[in-house]
Amino acid sequence: MATTINATAVWADETSNHIKQNLWTKWLNYTDTQAKYRTLWFMFSLVLQGVCFLPVPAALMYYYNAPLVVLGITMTLFFANVIAGMGGSGIRIMLTLFAASVLIHLVMTAIYIL
Repeated sequence: MATTINATAVWADETSNHIKQNLWTKWLNYTDTQAKYRTLWFMFSLVLQGVCFLPVPAALMYYYNAPLVVLGITMTLFFANVIAGMGGSGIRIMLTLFAASVLIHLVMTAIYIL
């Protein structure tokens, strides 16, 4: 016979799981839903980085006297995305690496332009 002393409270787990969903958990849930579009995300990542981010070091070094490290960061991020996409990494790694490279390039551009 279950009494209030030895019975588990199921409702406590359900509410705590709902409250604890932070930004990282939401990001991981979103990336899991995009697993069927893995090839599309890989191609989108390559095209966007090739068109928008690979010219960034040339512009920053020529116009804003940025150091050569900017080129190294850009090339490392680009080839990391290529290797992650072609190497069979999961969708979580691919999208997180892509989002990190977008964020790093935006911060790097803001540092040298502003």
